[in-house]
Amino acid sequence: MKLKNTKNMLLAAQAGHYAVPAFNIHNLETFQTVVDTCQQLRSPVILAATPSTVQYADRDYLIALTEIAMEKVDIPMAFHLDHHEDVENIKQTIAAGCRSVMIDASRLPFQENIERVKEVVDFAHVCGATVEAELGKLVGVEDDLVVAASDSIYTNPADAVAFVEATGIDTLAVAIGTAHGLYKGVPKLDFERLREIRQRVDIPLVLHGASDVPDELVKKAISLGICKVNIATDLKIPFSKAIKDFFQEDPSANDPRKYLTPAKEAMREVVKHKVEICGSSNRC
Repeated sequence: MKLKNTKNMLLAAQAGHYAVPAFNIHNLETFQTVVDTCQQLRSPVILAATPSTVQYADRDYLIALTEIAMEKVDIPMAFHLDHHEDVENIKQTIAAGCRSVMIDASRLPFQENIERVKEVVDFAHVCGATVEAELGKLVGVEDDLVVAASDSIYTNPADAVAFVEATGIDTLAVAIGTAHGLYKGVPKLDFERLREIRQRVDIPLVLHGASDVPDELVKKAISLGICKVNIATDLKIPFSKAIKDFFQEDPSANDPRKYLTPAKEAMREVVKHKVEICGSSNRC
């Protein structure tokens, strides 16, 4: 079964005033947990993979897993490249079947960002793939992408209009004060900036760095126009903690099926909670 792009599910979220959760997966166990839980909750879902995840789990395996999942469940889903910077690698992955990609050229100057993104858009749209891009810079660490606090830049609403028009992207990731990874305090999100961007840009907007953000702030961002919410760190922490706890109780354990089962269950609870926050359950 051919993979789907994210256009229809995100436009539906935009019209319905909810968000589609994009969960970063890393292996079979995390993939299964996300898909099975979203099927149970009747939530559309985006399975996101960073460059190192694609390198670790292999592009073809991840695409095949998604194809099999689409045959087993009946919820809208898409396999999505998250924070990929290598244009040729993105094109190769689209050619292999992926239909949803993020080209992250946000570290480049504005005009160079446009040119890099436009190259991907021109290729992707011919193949029926959707493209997400980021304008502004989120502080923190995402995969191998590291942005110092001094280098963070909020999305300029006027630039967002010009960027969307020049590139033809399908979704825009905005920088309004979130960060990748965990926060040292409560994040301060610039909701007025988000409101202005939403008023001036009509394509779906994306919130990166949503892990560790208080629920009420994520909900407010969604109410102001965020249609896709990315979650990564909040999944990894309970998954790894459950494994650590298992070995503390049974240091001699050696069966992955035994120690990965509680990890999946711990992660499942987080997935359920994030779907609730996004308001995406029973949307299929």
